[in-house]
Amino acid sequence: MKTSLLTIKGTKDSEVELPLIFSTPFRAELIHKAFTNLTSHKFQPQGRHPTAGMDVVARSNDPPTGQHQARIAKMKGGGGGRQGQAGGVASVRGGRQAHPPIVDRVIFKKLNKKENKLAFCSAIAATASKDLVKSRGHKIEGIESFPIVVTNDIESISKASDIFKVLEDLKLMKDVERLQARKPRTGKSSLRGRSKKVGKSVLFVTKDASKISKACGALPGVEVRSVKELSVLDLAPGSDPIRLTVYSKAAIEEIAKIKSTHLELMVKVR
Repeated sequence: MKTSLLTIKGTKDSEVELPLIFSTPFRAELIHKAFTNLTSHKFQPQGRHPTAGMDVVARSNDPPTGQHQARIAKMKGGGGGRQGQAGGVASVRGGRQAHPPIVDRVIFKKLNKKENKLAFCSAIAATASKDLVKSRGHKIEGIESFPIVVTNDIESISKASDIFKVLEDLKLMKDVERLQARKPRTGKSSLRGRSKKVGKSVLFVTKDASKISKACGALPGVEVRSVKELSVLDLAPGSDPIRLTVYSKAAIEEIAKIKSTHLELMVKVR
């Protein structure tokens, strides 16, 4: 399978042969499973203080019957304050939780290596589908060939002004401007400093991301990943396939070196 090799000015330079990994069948359920498992690796364990909600002097009536009062524990003491109020137990104001979270809970989800590799290969192959990219909401008017492969000149760009020109020439600027139309959120999220939610736009996949990552730092939603750092989390954010991705020619050559059991079987069938 071949695709067009574009220059950084958007003109067609030649054609490049795509590696076998782009022939991997699309498996949306595997991509979702891999995303869920990989996301759990970033979770922080939660717990509660052992005596939270119980640092009070509260006792129930002894004996608990025959007092014409509720049997729930109540505050002791005198002189006002919280005297006589229920406390120290669950289901009351200021009381403990009935079943609080504990730090011993296992939140690190594991995934089989072959299953994870198949999901990763499927996510890469999905970037070659125009329909899947459009279904995510990306603006791809005027773009003809997928996946988008550019010459290695893009890896040497280190200025934001130059990457702006590249995005315009490759007809990707509409997708970047799509994020500017988002309205700020209100309510609790705004009060807690999360009024702006940055979306996901173009993803540049290169062999060396040291220079181009500096150029894309000022563009919201635009990210850069090297092939070694690439993950399902980058290709399918929120487990929704699939992201608008731009590969360099060197990145395609590195992707061709990826080994997987299902790729070996595909070679044997051919």
